[in-house]
Amino acid sequence: MLSLPDHWVWDSWYVTDDDGRHHVFFLRASRALHDPERRHHRASIGHAVSDDLHSWRLAADALVAADEPAWDDLATWTGSVVRAPDGRWFMFYTGVSRTDGGRVQRIGLAVSQDLHTWHRYGGKPLVEADRTWYERLDPSGPAEGDWPEEAWRDPWVFPDPAGDGWHMLITARAGGGTVGGRGVIGHARSDDLMSWEVRPPLTEPAGFGHLEVPQVAVVDGRPLLLFCTNAVERPDATANDRIWTVSGTSVTGPWDISAARPVPCPHVYAPRLVQDVSGAWQLIGFADERDGTFAGELIDPIPVRHSAARGLYPVLSGMGTSATVAE
Repeated sequence: MLSLPDHWVWDSWYVTDDDGRHHVFFLRASRALHDPERRHHRASIGHAVSDDLHSWRLAADALVAADEPAWDDLATWTGSVVRAPDGRWFMFYTGVSRTDGGRVQRIGLAVSQDLHTWHRYGGKPLVEADRTWYERLDPSGPAEGDWPEEAWRDPWVFPDPAGDGWHMLITARAGGGTVGGRGVIGHARSDDLMSWEVRPPLTEPAGFGHLEVPQVAVVDGRPLLLFCTNAVERPDATANDRIWTVSGTSVTGPWDISAARPVPCPHVYAPRLVQDVSGAWQLIGFADERDGTFAGELIDPIPVRHSAARGLYPVLSGMGTSATVAE
């Protein structure tokens, strides 16, 4: 697991290099803030490397907020990393700005040759919400009872399985419906990873305020959409139902979110499906609560399987949360 004595760690995303080493990129903010709710506007993107997904060696941070004025000069948030056809690594990430108080989320790109040194691509966001399909924030700010932000974050980028370019899944909200139930999986498509066309969402609103940190993977032969949420209007959901999956016919969707099923992992949030060296699927997220306080550390991987009867489920109930990262 990954625990830092001086920083909280939360959302994470993973990639494997040519030598089989696992790289994790994660949000981090100083524990000197005292109140963990303040961490969101102080977030930067950390980096660590592992041979086994258990023991991590801390590397230099990947990305921090840009100098003012910029679209991402307040904080850098969750993203994903893919290998471009020319061999470079592309990190798609969320940015928020001081100009709008961090209320509007946009997606940008950073590029690396070696997964360690990253450079922003251009000076503008790469993808923004299109009001044709998605909720946009009133420039004057949210009215009482409105959703407090313009959700357009957590880009998950993956190649089209038929070789037809690239897809981006996005935490977004539809332009209509009940305020607390508009969460959808936003969608954009690209031929070259640099020019993106925003498209209609891949889901319909189904009682979730937002569908955070989306990911798709094929587990035990079944395409799955994984997401998490702390804002649910569904009457069948409990307080512990925060990680969800739904199966489909293809990783490109569409997905019937009304059929989503919870994954039993209490006190874990924003997990990712990660394959270990043997190809087995593991679930890794952050521990968000211990003894009534925010823990802010990545758990050890939890082996998971999928079946039609149970959905996605953990094979082992235990999880390690006691080790620290090697400097």
